[in-house]
Amino acid sequence: MADKIKYSKISTSTDSTGEEIAPIAMAIHELLGLPIAMRSLNKKGVRIEKGKILDTEYTGPVLEQVLKENRTLRTVPPSGQYAGIPVVAAPIRDKEGYAIATIGVLDVVGTVDLGRFVGNNPESIKQLQEAIRKRVGLALF
Repeated sequence: MADKIKYSKISTSTDSTGEEIAPIAMAIHELLGLPIAMRSLNKKGVRIEKGKILDTEYTGPVLEQVLKENRTLRTVPPSGQYAGIPVVAAPIRDKEGYAIATIGVLDVVGTVDLGRFVGNNPESIKQLQEAIRKRVGLALF
């Protein structure tokens, strides 16, 4: 009989600390390769950049606004660690639909005007498609 693997449980609640939610934030950071910030409703959270946890007592104005309004926001924060940089943050909701936590990421789509970049130029679109194929190793188009 094979040895049983013991798994620890990861959960998110209104009182999750930065240390407790760090594995979730790190996984998303590793998927996207972008700075990530995450916090729970009642506790400050975590900020991750370049594969490193930089802060486990982090909050920011956009994270706080998402928790207050219980909706996804795409905005440029006027203050905080990412002031002047487009970010997107979304609530993590419980079964009843209440925001119990939020996670935010730099909005790289918001920083590039793709319409202006490619315009109506088919060659630009082909170049963009090829760059994406090479980057992710898949035929997306």
